[in-house]
Amino acid sequence: MEHNSEKREIRRSILRERDSLSPEARKRGDTLLTERILGHKWFYRSEYLLCYVSYGSEISTMEILTEALKTGKKVYVPKVLKDKDPEMAFFRIEALENLAPGYKGIPEPPGDAQRYIYTPDRAEQTLLLMPGVAFDQFRNRLGYGKGFYDRYLADKPVLQARTIAVGYRCQLREELPTDHTDIRPYQVICV
Repeated sequence: MEHNSEKREIRRSILRERDSLSPEARKRGDTLLTERILGHKWFYRSEYLLCYVSYGSEISTMEILTEALKTGKKVYVPKVLKDKDPEMAFFRIEALENLAPGYKGIPEPPGDAQRYIYTPDRAEQTLLLMPGVAFDQFRNRLGYGKGFYDRYLADKPVLQARTIAVGYRCQLREELPTDHTDIRPYQVICV
């Protein structure tokens, strides 16, 4: 229990800090991240992009999504499926206008969109950009506490090796508490 309360406190502290970033700092971070991702060989070589839709004070993925769509990549964004235990899956979008408020108000694709089906071959052609609350020097990631990305990636080893977690520099910490179910992104980029 002590472990969970430590994670909760880190989340509270970092979200407060991230929420209070100035518009200038936010814009600078958004621009730097867009440049880093669009210039990344994984982005350049990927046919598929799995990418969260930025919401609230998260670092923006809008330019990345726009450019991926413009260059003909197959773009999939998360949707929370509200069964008994909510799970996350990725669904294809053809335009940002296809998004509508979904789980907790986060923009999601329509229900009839094509679902991303994992295969090791397809995963080698895929880049997955994931959000988070906090990151550390060991590539640990602290999410929002629901475990959506950890559960999604648990049985997809090839895709795990094609993941980049992104955020603002204020989201970096020396070391984060972790659980055995936590899946570390292959790279972390905080700008």
